[in-house]
Amino acid sequence: MSAGTFSASLSGMNANQQKLSVIGNNLANINTVGFKASTVNFSDLVSQSVGGPSSNPMQVGLGVGTASITPNFMQGGVESTGIATNVAIQGNGFFLIGDPSERVYTRAGNFAFDSTGALVTSDGQYVQGYTALDPVTGQVSTSGQPGRIVVSPGVLRAPVASTGFSTVANLDSRTAVGSNFTSSVQIYDALGEPHVASIQFTKSAVGAWNYTVSVPGADVTGGTAGTQTTIATGTMTFDNTGKLATVNGGAAADVTITSPAWRNGASAVNFSWDLIDANGTPSLTQYGSPSATASVTQNGAPTGAVSSMVSVNQDGQLVASFGIGRTVVVGQLALATFSNPQGMVKSGNNFFSESEASGSPSVGIAGSGGRGTLIGSALEQSNVDIAQEFTQMILAQRGYQANSKSITVADELLLETLNLKR
Repeated sequence: MSAGTFSASLSGMNANQQKLSVIGNNLANINTVGFKASTVNFSDLVSQSVGGPSSNPMQVGLGVGTASITPNFMQGGVESTGIATNVAIQGNGFFLIGDPSERVYTRAGNFAFDSTGALVTSDGQYVQGYTALDPVTGQVSTSGQPGRIVVSPGVLRAPVASTGFSTVANLDSRTAVGSNFTSSVQIYDALGEPHVASIQFTKSAVGAWNYTVSVPGADVTGGTAGTQTTIATGTMTFDNTGKLATVNGGAAADVTITSPAWRNGASAVNFSWDLIDANGTPSLTQYGSPSATASVTQNGAPTGAVSSMVSVNQDGQLVASFGIGRTVVVGQLALATFSNPQGMVKSGNNFFSESEASGSPSVGIAGSGGRGTLIGSALEQSNVDIAQEFTQMILAQRGYQANSKSITVADELLLETLNLKR
């Protein structure tokens, strides 16, 4: 009786025992947020040539080994929690956790804010993203390396000076020459102080209007309270269909307005009156209906304090209430993808670490570069399939039993061989 019979069967018992351990761990984490089940694959070990007259190789295998234990990154179910700081990933990607020197990755988005206003995991590690504001647009900048997301309630947020405004309005084509219509928009200077800019339209001829943009004299250096200080003037014409045709003698285009010297000392920031929207459509018309302003928009913001978190949108932007009736983007979550996520190392606490097998992370924002989108107020659940695990458990159990029976039979044959001497 060859000792290979014992070792081959023993290797089978060990391999199936290892598979049962993986299955047990999968089932233990069936309710773990963001958990990814692992699968076990076997491979045969070396084979021994036994010779013989056959023209084909005659070999006897010497057992089985565990070829791989691989995490399965199939999407888990998404469950709504109603908690604003919970986030689920729909598609590829991992959240970045910890500082750059000790960074780990996770699919579990059960985050919360700590006492300092930092977004952290359930065990207190910092979630990585972007919070720095672009000084020109006032939006969160996603260039550079991600860092801690800190949104402290009650801490003043710097104002954003208005650099553009738009008025969607109609000027009544039926009015007499000399008729006036005024539209107003509130803009903000670099210190966050509001100023009401008034736009007065005066009909100068059929299809032609003059405009004057002014601000209160009390807001401007050298101005007089109770009067208006003019900061821009010009002309515009409309074609015979009521569409804006020319502005200041040229083709219809946005108007750049030079900032006045504000009395409060705010730095001068020129702004644009956006007469043409992103689709190339003029915001002003001249139809045969009463002059009216349909909407007014501007891109400035006053100083304020974050009062509460509202939501996380599909792009990973953290939207918070800011003052009364306003919401602003105060942060942006970062996501990382890997060329071979199966090569990542499980680090415990729902964390993965990169390895040579996984490759280096590609870091960016949700919805770009092959990264998935995010679902706010929700969590991705474990992707463990209980029916699949129980089926694999039965197969592993039977494999273990079969190999143990092989050892028993080999032992009986060896005993019979020993008894030949008697």
